[in-house]
Amino acid sequence: MKEGFDGLIDHLVAGGFFLEEAVEILEKAMITRALAKANHNQSEASKALGIHRNTLQRKMLQYQIDGKRPRKRPVGRAAKSTPAKTLVRRPRKAS
Repeated sequence: MKEGFDGLIDHLVAGGFFLEEAVEILEKAMITRALAKANHNQSEASKALGIHRNTLQRKMLQYQIDGKRPRKRPVGRAAKSTPAKTLVRRPRKAS
């Protein structure tokens, strides 16, 4: 694993990346992958990354990462008509 990081560092230095850019690339990629692995559960992703959930949300805003779960299309259902409820009044007792 260390060899992979060494290769990445060599690539970033040779490419002229500034430290701030390299950190952004790494953080953005790790956050994106942690969210995907956690099925976009931010609490689970923040635990996997070892950061607080608020920090994760702040970084998601900073890097413009959408943390919403992909919406599944609802299964088509037959339209059911529900009868309107009617109010039944009982006659008052005569006194």
